[in-house]
Amino acid sequence: MPFNEPSTNHIYSTYYAPRGRRRIFDLGIQLAQTYLSPFDHIIGVIGDAGSGKSVLIKGMFPGLELTNDDNGVNVRPLPLLEQDMETGFFTPHTYHLDIRFEMGFKPLNVLADAIAQAVHRGKRVIVEHFDLIYPYLGVNADLLIGVGEEIVITRPHLFGPMPQEVYDIVYKSLPYRLMAHTAEDLCEYCMPREELDRCIHDDVKHGFVMVFPDKEPQFDLVELETRVNDMIAQGLDIGYVDEGHITIGGVRHDCTGPRTHVSNTRMIQGFRLLHHTIYDRRRKAYLVVGCVGDHSEEMLQSLDASATRHAHPSFEE
Repeated sequence: MPFNEPSTNHIYSTYYAPRGRRRIFDLGIQLAQTYLSPFDHIIGVIGDAGSGKSVLIKGMFPGLELTNDDNGVNVRPLPLLEQDMETGFFTPHTYHLDIRFEMGFKPLNVLADAIAQAVHRGKRVIVEHFDLIYPYLGVNADLLIGVGEEIVITRPHLFGPMPQEVYDIVYKSLPYRLMAHTAEDLCEYCMPREELDRCIHDDVKHGFVMVFPDKEPQFDLVELETRVNDMIAQGLDIGYVDEGHITIGGVRHDCTGPRTHVSNTRMIQGFRLLHHTIYDRRRKAYLVVGCVGDHSEEMLQSLDASATRHAHPSFEE
């Protein structure tokens, strides 16, 4: 593979892992345009269940048939293991496999050999849970992507970053994303319908932002925080319904990221809302900010101080 000079200076790029399929698709397209090279043979993806790996892959590689479809349709036999049966012009250029799933059927050394064979033939392989196969494969990915609370993307060289380093980052951070997204849905559940209909989603570290264009939302933030914490204390189950809905304590609720949640509200730790909105002059919108985790109060104070410090007058005023 040709030596890629710019990669020698690139360690990590980091993006918020957004909520909702459309926003993850859009980010996948952006990442593919920015980082993907036609000379990449192994794309390693690392992240736990519910992190959005599959949606991100579909955004980066539109039309790619995933062998572990979200709807439970698993492609058999695994195309990567049937390479010797594929002849002629119309053979796949890009393969996909989920190591965690496939290791229930085949030994890791067999999967590693199949990946190496595909690379030798000039094919490209998208490998989910790449950290599990790396010790058997013996070579790092050309492009390594980790999905947790944030999406980490790196082009490793001889000295790393190694898959375990990316694993350590994303697995540690994913619980914050699951807690934050669930807390945000609880806020929506308790919010007046007319406000919910105009709400737009945004992201902050260990939390979420709800954006209300043009006019300030007409509900009490202290009361909303209290109601959400009451729901958290009740230990309500969160269930997947379909790609547009979840259930909260058995009640159906619209959701654009239905797989990215904790399974029970009691798993949400330290939920806090900032008790006033922040006005974003550039977007002409009011922001409601929430955080989760042991240091949520400090996070909110820091975000509030940062917003105040960086506020600037509108050019129209």
